[in-house]
Amino acid sequence: MVFQTELYQLSAPLFETTDEHTRAVLFAHLEFREMDKADRIRACYLHACLRYVQRDFMTNTTLRERFGIEEKNSSMASRIIRDTIEVGLIRCHDETVGSKARKYLPWWA
Repeated sequence: MVFQTELYQLSAPLFETTDEHTRAVLFAHLEFREMDKADRIRACYLHACLRYVQRDFMTNTTLRERFGIEEKNSSMASRIIRDTIEVGLIRCHDETVGSKARKYLPWWA
């Protein structure tokens, strides 16, 4: 499901769990500018998860591709990454490398 939302650049699904079941809430396509902060953070986290299970890392470049952000606007992707780190959903793989070479993982990896 996450792969398909990435492939078609749909809004990231919302997963809700209870004691009895798990529910996936799907959303229609939103342009990047129409997404709110929570939408962007959720998409960033799920992008990092998908990259991790594919044996790869999320980077600023892969996140820009996911959102369709032009390279000249890489600071927009950096802001989403910072916001997602602040809420504890992703973490930097190696803090010692420069910001342009940083790779990111889901918090649980």
